[in-house]
Amino acid sequence: MATTARRAGYVRIAFVYIAEPYQCYHVAAVAHALARRPTVSVEIFYNDAETVPHLERIRRAFAAPPLPKRPLQRSLLTRAIQAPRRLGLRKSAVLRENAAVLGAFDAIVCPENTIARLRPMGVRSKLIYVPHGSGDRRWAFPPRIVDLDLVLTAGAKTAERMLEQRLVRPGGYASPGYVKLETAERLVADAPRLFPNDKPIILYNPHEDPRLGSWESFIEGLIEAFAAQDDFNLIVAPHVKLFRHASERVRRRWAARSSEMILIDPASPRLMDMTYTAVADIYIGDVSSQVYEFIARPKPCLFLNAHGVDWKGNPDYLFWTLGDVIERPDQIMPAVREASARHGHYRDAQVTLANATLGDRRPGAAERAADAIMEFLDRGSISLAG
Repeated sequence: MATTARRAGYVRIAFVYIAEPYQCYHVAAVAHALARRPTVSVEIFYNDAETVPHLERIRRAFAAPPLPKRPLQRSLLTRAIQAPRRLGLRKSAVLRENAAVLGAFDAIVCPENTIARLRPMGVRSKLIYVPHGSGDRRWAFPPRIVDLDLVLTAGAKTAERMLEQRLVRPGGYASPGYVKLETAERLVADAPRLFPNDKPIILYNPHEDPRLGSWESFIEGLIEAFAAQDDFNLIVAPHVKLFRHASERVRRRWAARSSEMILIDPASPRLMDMTYTAVADIYIGDVSSQVYEFIARPKPCLFLNAHGVDWKGNPDYLFWTLGDVIERPDQIMPAVREASARHGHYRDAQVTLANATLGDRRPGAAERAADAIMEFLDRGSISLAG
């Protein structure tokens, strides 16, 4: 199917949210930056209805006018499979069922490289990928990226790895900065006080994948250790997908374990908008790329090696060079107490990797991303990447 011909420089762009709501924080601001341009028409498509209130929240933060939104078409079978939420969002099936509609746009922007699957479905629109995060694990670099027309990485680190793997080509990528950072600054400027004291705040941010994360091995020991002391506050803020398939009863049960100095959040929007990475003084994590959001301002980090990984020298664990790595729950509290004193060993590495990962942190990352998209659509390539 052929893309619609552009009329006198007029361009139609679809923003597609094929997955969970947390991904919209990485790219929604770009949609509003593009929509302000007189020759651009932007339309929003979403797979999960829970995405809509998050998009509206971001729109209000940028004082932007509403954009047209519509759910992606889904067959009765796809709806039935999606309903219990335990079998995923059926992204490939949904893309197939919407290929004709999306193919009518000049360009399709998505925070998931899943949109590459549109190419063998006959879609000839320009496929533009804005990664939702800037992590180091190899899953972020699948071969299908090569089928995308333009990739907008936050910083040079991700772009260079994609170049090394020949997933992108010169002129087919740019690094405008980490859009989520400026979105979060607007959203959390008036965040409420989380604890009734001024003690240091420790953030535990486990990944959702049990094969890689630390939740199952560490959560009980961590809560027990923090409950037995009164020097630190603790925020337990897992990746939002960890509890996505859990019942409301299970979520309430975990939240009810909160106390005056321990906040357990299984599901709120604060898991997505950088509230917790902004207020925390020390980060405890495993393989989540949110550590790079935390070290936008260098601060102590600890990493939990729950699976005995031989990680040194492994590029998938590059962020584990930014703090001490521990392997047992009984090591947590001693490591927390020493983290600030040991931060000097890691501060320079944090500055270097944060700059390489997050890229240009001047105001206007969304505008720079919009500029790159328009340059690519006008010229067929990016003149200056990076």
